[in-house]
Amino acid sequence: MPMAYASRPSGVLARDILLSAPAITAILAGLFAPLALMFVLSFLDNAGRLSIENYQLLLEPFYLTGLMTTFKVAFAVAFICALLAYPLSFFLARLPPRLAAAAFLLVLLPFWTSVLVRTYAWLILLQRHGLVNATLLKLGLIEAPLRLVNNMTGTIIGMVHVLLPYLILPLYTNMRAIPATYWHAASICGATPGRAFVAIYFPLTLPGFVVGLTLVFTLSLGFFITPAILGGGKLMMWANYVQFALTAYPHWGAACAVGVALLLLTLSLVAVLRLSVGHLRPWRARAGEF
Repeated sequence: MPMAYASRPSGVLARDILLSAPAITAILAGLFAPLALMFVLSFLDNAGRLSIENYQLLLEPFYLTGLMTTFKVAFAVAFICALLAYPLSFFLARLPPRLAAAAFLLVLLPFWTSVLVRTYAWLILLQRHGLVNATLLKLGLIEAPLRLVNNMTGTIIGMVHVLLPYLILPLYTNMRAIPATYWHAASICGATPGRAFVAIYFPLTLPGFVVGLTLVFTLSLGFFITPAILGGGKLMMWANYVQFALTAYPHWGAACAVGVALLLLTLSLVAVLRLSVGHLRPWRARAGEF
């Protein structure tokens, strides 16, 4: 009896592996195989010979400018999303459950619309004779239409609208899990609301905040549709350079090198942010002991 019981877990494990084999195979074929092919092609020149010339191209000013633009836009989008998402999540987390659910539904509404549709909507709103400029002109706040499209400004506005929910979701979940009694305990100990927020509440929300910022920043690095439409070809991020390498002159090696470099930069950033979350644990522990 004991032997039969001991052999059961291995049989269950074998069954689980067998049942999940099709899904694992599909993941390997659909995800890792293209990545492996992209990695191999990045080391091949136009003649099919092994070479690092594709990576040497990335050191040219043309590509370095695109890389700097990509990081500028990603940092700006992440910063603006942080400024908007934190107070909004704080407000939602303090609402009564039913009202919070209704308000949170409004945050999820953009997910029901295609990114392409939302981007074209912003193009209509922000163009020279669009609703935004027309309203500002009518109110007398500006004397001439603002240039809000075909530049970095329009691109950032569109990307913030698309990516803001990705920061609100983990941040709201994190804030909702913090007991309201912490505020009462802090006030009993003599802490002002500001002191309680800085010493207790904010450290406890950092994990969700960092996770959301990581999502926003990494997704910004690989954004394609919004910069292509709202940037009007005048603002090119590295994802747009992949299209350029394939349309201007069919150069799969250069396009793959851009993709590999962007993937490695993104993975490195995620690793750094994950380490930073680990360093935040002692601070959170002290906040919980306040």
